[in-house]
Amino acid sequence: MEGTRVLVRADWNLPMTESGEVADASRIEVSLKTIEYVKNKGGKAIIASHFGREGDSLEPVINFAKKNYSILEEEVEFLENLRIDKREEENSEEFVKELASKADIYINEAFSASHREHASIVGAPKFLPHFAGFRFLEEFENLSQAFNPEHPFLFILGGMKFETKLPLVEKFLSIADHIFIGGALAVKALKLRGTSKIIFPVGDYAALDANTETLEVLNEKIKKAKFILWNGPLGNYEKGFVAGTVALARMLADSNARLIIGGGDTLANINIETKNKISSHGFISTAGGAMLDFLANGTLPGIEALN
Repeated sequence: MEGTRVLVRADWNLPMTESGEVADASRIEVSLKTIEYVKNKGGKAIIASHFGREGDSLEPVINFAKKNYSILEEEVEFLENLRIDKREEENSEEFVKELASKADIYINEAFSASHREHASIVGAPKFLPHFAGFRFLEEFENLSQAFNPEHPFLFILGGMKFETKLPLVEKFLSIADHIFIGGALAVKALKLRGTSKIIFPVGDYAALDANTETLEVLNEKIKKAKFILWNGPLGNYEKGFVAGTVALARMLADSNARLIIGGGDTLANINIETKNKISSHGFISTAGGAMLDFLANGTLPGIEALN
């Protein structure tokens, strides 16, 4: 690989504070193993990512990355935010060819962006030898466990996007032993009341957070479960109601079940200590919307492009 130019499609679309600082660098950290592999083989990594939805510059993220991760200080090239060019989202063949001309090999290390049929996700592999990155494979292999899990299997769904998550409920009714629906999702899912496998919050479905009784019901199911999948907060986190989500995370961290958790809003409310305990017997996905799409469909446009 000596001298080989490798286009690494990462997902450095990081959450930022109001003052413009990086709030969570997890998506940089999970891409480092692949970048290090390329460099150790004598290749030159060319990092490509999108950032935000309005064409903001990726420069603050690049500067943060170079400052905090020594492996990124030298012999790594960074492309500007791919979304600055509208041809990225249009999957323009012209733009695809421009991207492909920069490299000899393509690696998709952006599982979390692979639900989008964009030029850098589904176009570039058509013109370059292509591979999945280490984290991409970890996401695929761990999330795939939900299709053939150990039982009892508890699926916990929270958050707000009912239209996005309804397909998951429909699919996993035949796989999971119990599906808990909480958060703002509970009110929108009332038509599912009476389905034997589905558990709703105790008391007011529209409550701003999970109450003690609801957490007790969940804890009983958690103690018996061997496999648990969780996506979405249990309370209105935007208004500061995070106690239920934090309590659930601690219960899961102390459980003996195999765990898979994900969702940006979910992870934003869990501290490092709890995340580390969960990681000791589970997997924390950074895939966001791609996690939901993959669980619902069993594949993603980015996976099909590599196949």
